[in-house]
Amino acid sequence: MLKIENLSFDYGGLPVLEGVSETVEKGSVLSLVGPNGAGKTTLLKCIVRILTPVGGRILVDGRDVHRMPRKEMAKHVGYVPQSMPARFPTTVFETVLAGRRPYIAWRPSPDDLERTARIIEEMDMGNLASRDMDRLSGGQVQKVLLARALAQDTPYLLLDEPTSSLDLRHQLEILELISNLSKIKNRGIMMAMHDLNLSARFSDTILMLHAGRIFCKGSPSEVMTSENIAAIYGVEAQIRKENGYIHIHPVRCIHLPASPASGFPPCPDDVRT
Repeated sequence: MLKIENLSFDYGGLPVLEGVSETVEKGSVLSLVGPNGAGKTTLLKCIVRILTPVGGRILVDGRDVHRMPRKEMAKHVGYVPQSMPARFPTTVFETVLAGRRPYIAWRPSPDDLERTARIIEEMDMGNLASRDMDRLSGGQVQKVLLARALAQDTPYLLLDEPTSSLDLRHQLEILELISNLSKIKNRGIMMAMHDLNLSARFSDTILMLHAGRIFCKGSPSEVMTSENIAAIYGVEAQIRKENGYIHIHPVRCIHLPASPASGFPPCPDDVRT
């Protein structure tokens, strides 16, 4: 399993994560939800060693990730960021092939090339394979970054807002792919999400963060309550179950005190969401 033990992180002395502990099991999807600034992206970056925690540790199948060689770590944990550098002068095929780098000794093998081509076809991007990354839309780039992570063939996959640049159809396609990866290929998935309805539909477990700490965790039905959403987001919401799925219907902003505990300012009664 991927295990987070009492993780803390700060930026220049300002706490961002405090005492976060959680596990990600193979064969399951865990979603991180919470308002902007709750610490979702920071947590993912600490796990993949983009950031160094000030306390706690992260274990992958019993091994401390901060004691593992980077190439070895890349065989265990894949990561899909929210965005990529402004300039990325490679083709789609070359970008996805880069996911095989932890396994390449000198040059790509026929198996590496075949795996790359298969992933591109499975994600319906065959017509983009030779196109430069600089010529893709934001949604297309997001799909390529996911394909690159899949090419790493890791037991654990971390995704930071995997549907943020996608239209409605592609949001569902990507999340269905992620769900199938967890169940069929026994991958452990952790993803930061803003869309609460999609999180509720495609997650086995939801971890709700607030001000860098765990506010609550559990199944979607346990976490996605009107009380929790009011406390964390400052929004009155109606929770319904339709077609077997939980649906969150925002109604209006509600008054909450502007304090470090709440993390956001009061919202006028006439502001609608």
